[in-house]
Amino acid sequence: MTTAVPGPIAVIEHYNLLERLDPAGPGELFRARDTKKGRTVAVRLLPADFVGVANRRTFIESARGLASLSHPNVTTLFDVGEHNGRVFIVFEYLRGQSLRSEMGGRPMHVRRVLELGIQMSDAIANAHASGYAHCGLSPDSVVITAKGHAKIPALALASRDGFAASGTGQLHDYDAPEEARGLPPDERSDIYSVGAVMYETLTGRRPMHRGAAAPSGSNPHVPPELDEVVLKAVAPNPDNRFQSAAAFAAQLRSLGAQLDARGVLSDEEDPDAGRTSNNVTRVVVTAATILAGAGALAWWFLR
Repeated sequence: MTTAVPGPIAVIEHYNLLERLDPAGPGELFRARDTKKGRTVAVRLLPADFVGVANRRTFIESARGLASLSHPNVTTLFDVGEHNGRVFIVFEYLRGQSLRSEMGGRPMHVRRVLELGIQMSDAIANAHASGYAHCGLSPDSVVITAKGHAKIPALALASRDGFAASGTGQLHDYDAPEEARGLPPDERSDIYSVGAVMYETLTGRRPMHRGAAAPSGSNPHVPPELDEVVLKAVAPNPDNRFQSAAAFAAQLRSLGAQLDARGVLSDEEDPDAGRTSNNVTRVVVTAATILAGAGALAWWFLR
C-alpha cells in the first residue's frame, strides 16, 4: 500500500507552495518547490498593499537587481514577480534559526560574537561595493544556518538611489540615530546596525542612541580592545564611526587574530557549562556526605 503524497497548498507560476513558515517579516512565507530547477526554495508573498500599484514595477525591477549579489553571508535571491496583484519573492531556503534564538536571552561568547561580526560586516561591505545599502539588520532578521554561518536578508537591502526594498519606510529598532532623526541613511548607518547587533550579543541589550556604555561593564569577558571597536561602530555621530564596512570587517578580523595570539579568549567559560559543573560538584559533594554518614552509622552499629 502506498501513501499518498500531499499536494501543494497553492501554486505560483512554477513554484509549488508546500508549507507555511514563520514569516518573520511582511506577508506570508512558504517552503516551496521550484519545479523548473528541481530545488527547494522559500517564497515570500507580500501583502497586496505593501507596494503601491504605481511603484510596483519599479519595486520589482529594483528587487531583481539584488539577484546579482553573490556572497556566502547574504541570502541568495532567485526571482521576483507578481501574482494576482501581490508581489512574490523567491530566495534560498535555509535550515537553521535566527540569531535571536542562538542568543537565548543571554550574552554570547566573545569569540562567537567576533566571528559573526566579521561575517555580517563582510556581507555589508560586499553589498556596498555592489551599490546597495541600508540593510536594517537585527538579531531577528539574521539567520544562522545549520553550519553556524550568518546570513543577512537580501530583501532588506536597498539601492543607493534611495528606493527601499522594504517599501515601508518604517524605522527599525537597530537603525542608526540619524535615521531616527529623519536624516537619510548611508553606509555608516549600516555599520551602526552591525555594531548594535554585536553590542546586544555581548551584553543582552541594545545600545542607547545618545551613547552606549562599554560592553565590558555588563560582560567581564569583553576585552577593552573590543569595547573600543564596538563603541566606535555605534557612535551617535556617524563621522566618529568606521567610514566603511570593509574597514570595520578588517579591524574585527585583526582584533580576533591578536586576541587569539595572546590567549585572551581562551579562558572564557560557557555559562551553561559553568552551571553544569556547579551542579555536578553539588551532586558529588552530596554523595560524599551521604557515604560518609552511612560509613559512620555502620561503624557505630559494629561497635
